[in-house]
Parts: sequence; structure tokens; C-alpha cells
Amino acid sequence: MAEDNKFNGEDKNLRKGGEFPIPPRTWLVWMAIIAGIVALVSLKGRLDSQGEIALSQHDFFRKVDSNLIAKVTINYGGQGAFLREIRGTFYETDNAGNIVKDARGRNKEIAFRTKARLTEALENKLLALPQVEPYEPNPFLYGFGLNLLFLLVIVLFVWFFFIRQLRLAGKGALNFGKSKARLLTKERNKTTFKDVAGIDEAIEEVAELVEFLRDPKKFQRLGGRIPKGVLMVGPPGTGKTLLAKAIAGEADAAFFSISGSDFVEMFVGVGASRVRDMFEQARKNVPCLIFIDEIDAVGRSRGHGLGGGNDEREQTLNALLVEMDGFDTQEGIIIIAATNRPDVLDPALLRPGRFDRQVVVNLPDVRGREAILKVHAKNVKLAPDVDLSVIARGTPGYSGAELANLLNEAALLAARMGKKAVGMAELEEARDKVRWGRERRSLAMSDEEKRATAWHEAGHALVNVLLNHTHPLHKVTIIPRGQALGATMQLPKTDVLNRRRKEMLDMIAVLMAGRIAEELVSGDISSGAAGDIQQATALARAMVCQWGMSDKLGMVQYGPDEEYVFLGREMGRPKPYSEGTAREIDEEIRRIIDEGRKVAADIIHQNRDKLELIANALLEHETLEGAQVEEIVRTGRFTPPAPKRESPPVLGAQAGTPVPEIPPKPATPSLPGLGTPAPAAV
Repeated sequence: MAEDNKFNGEDKNLRKGGEFPIPPRTWLVWMAIIAGIVALVSLKGRLDSQGEIALSQHDFFRKVDSNLIAKVTINYGGQGAFLREIRGTFYETDNAGNIVKDARGRNKEIAFRTKARLTEALENKLLALPQVEPYEPNPFLYGFGLNLLFLLVIVLFVWFFFIRQLRLAGKGALNFGKSKARLLTKERNKTTFKDVAGIDEAIEEVAELVEFLRDPKKFQRLGGRIPKGVLMVGPPGTGKTLLAKAIAGEADAAFFSISGSDFVEMFVGVGASRVRDMFEQARKNVPCLIFIDEIDAVGRSRGHGLGGGNDEREQTLNALLVEMDGFDTQEGIIIIAATNRPDVLDPALLRPGRFDRQVVVNLPDVRGREAILKVHAKNVKLAPDVDLSVIARGTPGYSGAELANLLNEAALLAARMGKKAVGMAELEEARDKVRWGRERRSLAMSDEEKRATAWHEAGHALVNVLLNHTHPLHKVTIIPRGQALGATMQLPKTDVLNRRRKEMLDMIAVLMAGRIAEELVSGDISSGAAGDIQQATALARAMVCQWGMSDKLGMVQYGPDEEYVFLGREMGRPKPYSEGTAREIDEEIRRIIDEGRKVAADIIHQNRDKLELIANALLEHETLEGAQVEEIVRTGRFTPPAPKRESPPVLGAQAGTPVPEIPPKPATPSLPGLGTPAPAAV
């Protein structure tokens, strides 16, 4: 990368944001212009008045009576019948009324002008005084000054609205068609591959690009060519943009960065113009890398939506397609793009020759999470007893961004409590806060609401422990957290890569258990189970319509995945199944949920005493660990928790305490059905 930091042929006078500042001498130009205008205005005043002062008629008559008028000239034209314009000089006097002398000893005179009505006697008296010739300005000089002032205003107007706008590198009114891509330099970007963890395969994929830029002959020797484009795909927070910054830090080539939303503006044709300008800049810096973040903002499929097929976004996409692989393309420009919505991208954008390679950046596994925690823990002071591997095992499904936030929240919590280092207790609380929200102990709940919440969460916890295919219970609490009045939290033993039907049927039974327990104790039901019903319905529908887990309807997908609705794609299209099939789908979903409710009801009625123990313990202690709930289920007794633990429970067990063995559970009725990721808290 050029060390003089040139960008698009301009000088290296760049600001930190990669934008060109106003030229450093502009303020001198502005000062000269302002001074010239002031000089012209003052010249006009001098030409008009020649330094004369205006006297009122009363002051003029008083000076005439005091014989202080030295010279005078009367103008008889255009002032009415009696009003006369009078110019001349009068003697300056001091406070005592004496005439002031100048340096040569002569009476000091001051020029004046006034308008007065003259009597015949006063007029004769003035005419007897010495006369002064009225000042007539030079008409050539006067006209030249006014014309020069007018010309200067025109030049200023042209300079500001045209020349200055052209020099502001894309920020002016005439440069909205210029690319907003920023040139990143190694001096500003210190991120390298050492700062990226948990996505080793993705790093290996993109490292080839950096190696090719350093030694292209190594790949060309066998006839291979580097991909023209690399599309990084993955859930939010997995490190796609961070990986692109690492490529910029490692590459010895120009690296342009731009967001997909920077292309399209309110003006028609601006996006396509910016695409062309971006590639024009890239051709001047070959070999180079271009990173387009959130490319789905401009790369969505053409011909869909309510805007028709000729909108501004599609013009921009067409220009991008041509520049990436058209007639006038050349080697040496590599496009890197990132998105978490590959399903909406245009097929022409994904074909070989444009984005040749797709790099999947998935959620990290347990080893990846530990590596990510170690990277972010470099700037956090941890206590000696902190074991990041324990935190990594207890955070399945967390993205890299969530893990970074976890450490940050733990550090803030430790600082708020006045601790000198971050311990395991702070890390556990931060984990729960990041995933399930902060505790709201200040929320005022009546005793009746607390009792209903305790029985509701006790129902979830009891059925979760007694069913065979559920995740280990981590914690159950009636302390409001996030938007919920209570929570039953689960943590899987290992990373969940696939879901089983029995697991999801048991999960539906767990979701139904809260409403059943609440109705059992109060004889009434509340709206607190709305979230449970929503999750259970979505889970059952996915089992029937997407995953073929219904024996009645078979392994058939009924309708597209509607988790994300692409506006206009499904409008006006009939359902791919008949009304009779739709009725069968509804009946099957209802049957699965009803059977799950029956399983939960049977377990709760058979273990009413243990349900009451769990609910009373929650009312007394507000939060129970998974091991304590399992102890109640196994022994029918409850051991109060220790005053304050220093280590978090690991996957449903209190740290340092083995999970008690539970006798084999009786087989629960299995429901023919479906599955989705089980919610972490119910």
C-alpha cells in the first residue's frame, strides 16, 4: 500500500475518516474576499460623501449665528421650493467655544452637509461667504468600482457552487455520484488474523486471498486463478466484519470499505454511478480488495417487491453485476461481501465468476468460544480462579459478539461492586444478563402475583426434570428478568447441531406445564402463558410443515419458510396445498400441542407434592439452581442454598457439587410430531 496515502489522485492530506478536508489555505482566500468587499464598500462611501458629516438644520443655523461657517456652497436643484442642500466647512471649537488651531496655526475646518430652508437674508449672508466647489466623483472610477464589486460576487458564486464542490471529494452537491468507499491503511487498522478466533476454517479460506496478493505466481504456476468474489455468510455477531478488517490489516494491497446502504440515495442513478466510480478508483490501485458490508441492502433479487422491476436499487445491482464480470473487467480486483441474508440475494450475484466462493461463518463451538473469550479477556482483569473453559461450556449458542458483551458486562458489574478483578460469579451473572436480560428486583409485585409466578415456573421446572429428552435445568427464578416475570433456564450439555422429534415433543410439554400448574393452584388462568403458547405453536407448526415429523402428513414441506417475509415475493401466489390439507395441518398442530399438554398434566398431578415444594422454595428464596430442583424431585426434601457462591453452576449443577443421580424416569407418552430449537428460558 502506497505510503504517501494517495487516494484517487489527490494529495495525502486525509482526515481520520478518510475524507478530504477543505484545502488548508482556504481561510486566507476567505479573508481576502471579505477584505475586498469591505474596501469596495468604504470606497463607495468615500466617493459619495468624501468624509463629510451631516448637520441638522438647527445645528447649521446655530453655527451661522455664531459665525463659525467658513465656506459654503448652495445646491438649488431638486430640493423643493425652499429646501436647499448645503455643503461647506465650519470651524471646529473646543468646550469653551474657542476655535481650534491646527499644527500650522490655522483655523481647523470640518466638512459638512445639510438640508435647510433659507430665508432671503440668510441666503444673502451665506452667498457672501467664500465658496467651495462641490465634489463630483470620477464617473469612470465610480463605475469601475461598482462593476468590479458585481464581478467579484459572480466569481464567488461560481467558485462556491461549482469549483469548491468538485474539490470536496464526494461531499459536495455535485459529487453525490462519487463513491463513498474509504481507503483503509495499516496505520489506521491494527486488526490482524490473531485478533479473530473461533472461525478457523473461514480464516483459512480468506487467508488465500492475502497470500495471493503477496505471491500471485504461486497460484498461477498451476493455472489456477484467485476467486473474483468471496461472500461471507453467517448469523449476526459471528465476526464477518471483523474478519474483513483482519484481511485489511494483513493485506499488502489497497483495501476499500463501503456499506451496501451507501450506494442508494434519493436521486435516480446515484447508486449505479457510485458503483462505477468505486471500481474506477479500484482500477487505479490494482491489486486491491473491496469490502461491501451488508450487501443484501443492494443485492436483493430483481423483479420482486412493490416497486416494480426498474427501481433505483435494481439499477445499482445491474451496475455491480456488470463491473464484477462484464466485458470491461480485469484481474486484480477482489470483492469481499458480508451478509446474514443470503436467501434474498439475486442468483446472478452468486454465480461463479462473480462470487465464486461462499465462506460460512457459523456460531462457534465450545473450543471456539473459549478462544474468543481469551481474545477479549486480554483487556479484562480476571481473578486467578477464573476458568474460561467453564464459561465456554456454559454458553452454547452464543455468538462472538455476545461473548464479547459477556466479558464487558462482567467487568462493569465487578467495577460497580468495587471488586479488584472479575470473578466467576460476575461472569455467570453477565451470562444470564446477556441471554435472558437483567434482573428487575425493583418491580413491585403483589403476593398473589408472586405466588402465581412461583407455581407457573415450578410447573416448567418439574416437567423439565422428569422428562427424558429435555436439556438440563440450569436455574429457575421468580425474579423478573427482561420482559418476563419469571424464567426457567436450560443449558444443553453440548452444542446442539440437530434436533430430534422426541426432544421437541418434550419441549412442548414443558412449555404447557406452566399454565397447567398455575390453573391447578388458583383455579384460574392468566395471560402469563402467552409466550409459552407462541413458542409451542411455532414449534409444532415447524415440525408439521417444514421437518416432516408428522406421521399423518408425511415427509412433505407445506409452504415456504416464513420466518423472514420478503415483501412481494409471496403476494398473489396461491398456497402450494389445498384447503383440505390446510385443515389437516391445523388439526395436526392442535393434536401435538394437546398431547403435550396431556403429558405435562399427568406429570404434575402425579407429583403434586414435589410441585408444591418447588413453588414454596421459590417463594422463600426466589431463585433455585438446577441441582436443588433435582434434589427435591429425587428425595422430596429441599436443602437451602449456601449464603453466597463464588463459582457458577456448570450446565445445571452447582459448581463443585455433583448432580445427584435421578432414578430412571417412567416412559412418558411420546407425541408424533416435530421440532425446533428449544427455548433457553420458558
